[in-house]
Amino acid sequence: MEKNKDDDYGEEEDSEYVLLDLEAVRGQIDIPPNAPYTLSGLDTMNPILIIDKKVKLSEYEETIGTCFVFSEDEASPVVHEETGPSEANLFSGKYVLDPNQAPRKQVKSVARLQKILKFRLLLDEDVQVETNSQNNSIL
Repeated sequence: MEKNKDDDYGEEEDSEYVLLDLEAVRGQIDIPPNAPYTLSGLDTMNPILIIDKKVKLSEYEETIGTCFVFSEDEASPVVHEETGPSEANLFSGKYVLDPNQAPRKQVKSVARLQKILKFRLLLDEDVQVETNSQNNSIL
């Protein structure tokens, strides 16, 4: 097993997660599943997200507190072992599954977010202005 050199010094790689909020453009355009996208200018105040050749503009929104992202999986149902004497319990070690029990979900934390990118549609003339301003900031 290979050991990471950073582990020797107790250093940890810093990761920052950002939520891409497309709620404002959801009714205006149709974003197909698995559509190709490009996110540029992430280190600027107005990153540009291009999805399926449609352009959006975003601005950082600082969150108050911390936002958490969770994933949800199916959890195994609760199984109870039969205990005590019973005329119906003829076999010891039998397990009972409650048919009225609702399906269970296993929830686990995936990430903490400090920033949210809210997107709006750009007009064609806005695209040229944004592209020029980003090119000028790179120079």
